[in-house]
Amino acid sequence: MAATLVRERSRITAKGQTTVPKAVRQALGVSYGGEITYVVDEGGRVSLLGTDDEADPVIDGFLTFLAQDMTRNPSRITAFPAGLAERMAALTTGMTVDLDEEIDGGVTL
Repeated sequence: MAATLVRERSRITAKGQTTVPKAVRQALGVSYGGEITYVVDEGGRVSLLGTDDEADPVIDGFLTFLAQDMTRNPSRITAFPAGLAERMAALTTGMTVDLDEEIDGGVTL
């Protein structure tokens, strides 16, 4: 039997959902939008395999729809309102975001 490298617990909700602990996500090499494959063997042991695909079919489908709609209806494309852009800038002054940074703590997908 192989040595245990990571042992984590998570609770299953009434809807059958759980949070994959950060250490497990890192060990599987998955992040937000990635997938986990569950494998159950004859002895009832469950293994998790990380299958982190960069493509998200829902997002890809939405972006395809958007591109088609913009091609069919170019008159609907308007400039972003300056007042809204100024308000967003004021609300986020001093904030920094690193989209490649690991998420600290549990994440519910």
